[in-house]
Amino acid sequence: MTALPYVTSPGNIEKALSAIKSAAVPERVTQDFVKTILKIKGGSGAQMTSFLKKIGFSDSAGTPTDRYRRFRNPSTSGFTVAEAIREAYAPLFEYNEYVFDLPDNEVVGIIVEVTGHPQDSNPVKLSFSSFKSLKNLADFSRADHVELSDEHNSMPRNSTLELARSSESSVDTSSAGIGLNLGYTININLPATDDVRVFDAIFTSIKKNLMSREDG
Repeated sequence: MTALPYVTSPGNIEKALSAIKSAAVPERVTQDFVKTILKIKGGSGAQMTSFLKKIGFSDSAGTPTDRYRRFRNPSTSGFTVAEAIREAYAPLFEYNEYVFDLPDNEVVGIIVEVTGHPQDSNPVKLSFSSFKSLKNLADFSRADHVELSDEHNSMPRNSTLELARSSESSVDTSSAGIGLNLGYTININLPATDDVRVFDAIFTSIKKNLMSREDG
């Protein structure tokens, strides 16, 4: 059976994530932090601590991840939740890559199929409710966000991106019986910013103006 992440009180998901935005980033996402700062009390707090790990907001040691920090940025928050959903609920996306756009009954049907649990079982009901609570905070409009964020995260702040491109055209030296290929290297200084739209503009411009095949 395939296990999907869920909590027994799915309404606490939006409550916890909303509190994460307003609270300072902790050194570790502990049960004390979840119960005291995020205000998720009792056993629900223990579940939420584990759930945040399952959706990639903290690592196995409880340290907040880059995803945790990107979620707190209003300009990348929705895209980051969508990224977390795609990863945590990957079996659903393997079944249908647009599962987030399906009617509720069809999503439940997919959960029943991938988990093997009966439709009226708690794992199915809670997996669906937890998925839907996260989806309420997600923005799936950017299909390229995961690829871009991974590329962005792999580069340090104020880093230099080096692009090399070989020209497809040749200098006409037919009389000498030789061909000459020209190439060049471009260095681009990336700004120190967490606004993914800045990197969107940079890479879109690079693709349009530098990486496309020249006419002729």
